Amino acid sequence: MIGAGTGALAAAARLAVAGHRVTVYERTDTYGGAVRRFERDGFAFDTGPGLLPLPAVWRDLFLKTGKEPLEDLVELVQVDPSSRHLFTDGTQVAVPNASRAGVVSALDEALGAGVGQRWGDFLVRAREAWDRTRRPLLEEPLWPNWQVLAEREPYPAVPHKRLLRTRRAATLAEVADWELRDDRLTALLTGHALAHGLDPRTTPASAAVLPYLEHAFGTWYVRGGIRELARAVYERCVRRRVEFVFGAEVTEIIVKDGRAAGVELADGTVADADHVVADVDPALLGRLTDRPLDGTGDVRPGARGAARLTLLLALRGAREAGAAHRTVVHAPDPEAELDFLANPGGDPFPVPTVTVLRPDDPALRPDDAHESAVVWATLPAGLDTDAGHAEVLLDAAAKAVPALRDRLLWHEIRTPDHNSAETGARHGAVPAPSLASGEGGFLHPANSTRLPGLYRVGGWSHPGGGLPHAGMSGAMVAGLVVEGPEFRGST
Repeated sequence: MIGAGTGALAAAARLAVAGHRVTVYERTDTYGGAVRRFERDGFAFDTGPGLLPLPAVWRDLFLKTGKEPLEDLVELVQVDPSSRHLFTDGTQVAVPNASRAGVVSALDEALGAGVGQRWGDFLVRAREAWDRTRRPLLEEPLWPNWQVLAEREPYPAVPHKRLLRTRRAATLAEVADWELRDDRLTALLTGHALAHGLDPRTTPASAAVLPYLEHAFGTWYVRGGIRELARAVYERCVRRRVEFVFGAEVTEIIVKDGRAAGVELADGTVADADHVVADVDPALLGRLTDRPLDGTGDVRPGARGAARLTLLLALRGAREAGAAHRTVVHAPDPEAELDFLANPGGDPFPVPTVTVLRPDDPALRPDDAHESAVVWATLPAGLDTDAGHAEVLLDAAAKAVPALRDRLLWHEIRTPDHNSAETGARHGAVPAPSLASGEGGFLHPANSTRLPGLYRVGGWSHPGGGLPHAGMSGAMVAGLVVEGPEFRGST
């Protein structure tokens, strides 16, 4: 197995339980991929994902690989409110966790009568899109006739009369304009796409499943940080006799008799294998094999990703009572933000949508007289970031954290280059989840490849990026290895 990201760990644990001898080669000195921790002066921070959606994926992994509940190994905390949103007109709302009625009521009270009901009606339609896409996108290997997913729009858009014609929304931006009809609801909706670097003006309406997933299954935090989840999965792998070799860079996938037969390391070591599973950037995988990995007609423009600029804040003073775990400060000029995301050559750098994470977790601070916080924003992949960009994020975060500048002891800037060094992703990009429709441009390459015996796993493969999706990719790859191409997912 190449790489020790969370998708690879999930596949390794399942394959080991199925009787396979598994060796994981990781070029860095630790496991987890982007799920890492930074520590300094008694402060600790998640440098990758800070929250966990759809924990059932990882509950299933632990039950299937040891009949041991996830909650016996890590402490899961349901975050409530799910998020607080600060809008450009000065209004704000705290969105309850996993409660449609609660969300409708909160939006009506904060933004005006009827606003919440429009969002509630949207969630009902988003649920239908989720029901239509859940199995083919998240529970089954990518269909050989994946074009069916590319052509059909699963979101049941409301008919809209425009220029004497009746139309239905085809993009997320059109859903917002025609069905939500409120700038704040638009920000609430499109923020879910922006978090993955997706432009709502070109992202298909099927992206409605992103806010629905969070609404239906809740938002969770792992006590001690999300890195604790990666630790628990790694330890499960070790207990199942998975062997890890750190500091081992794979430079070539060995091919014999037309199939993947092992790997060669940078030091010249050759390791034979019956199957090779790779949790790496697609471009790197192509270089390791020096051959096309997709069949004719299977190459899609997908595997999109943007980068993130992250600030780790060490703050003096206790977190105030009632502070939200997550606050989203929406961009003052949404169009400028989207234009910059699509064409980063513009100037000046617009204030982006900024997410502030403030976990109330004693494990992340030296004592109760201090607080650790994480601030991040999605930026175009390949953008050269500097201290000036960080200052823009700090100014935006100050709207969410009282007296932030006065409380700031120090901050650490995590650029996309850090993510690139840790994960190997080009420009430090972070993959988005797979989406239906959009002519296939929002799908990721299949877990199986044109080279027999070689499989893809992790965020850059089907079903895409994010902790739940990485875990599901591990389950799919394990099924394909154990059962063969006829594997069709769990029932």
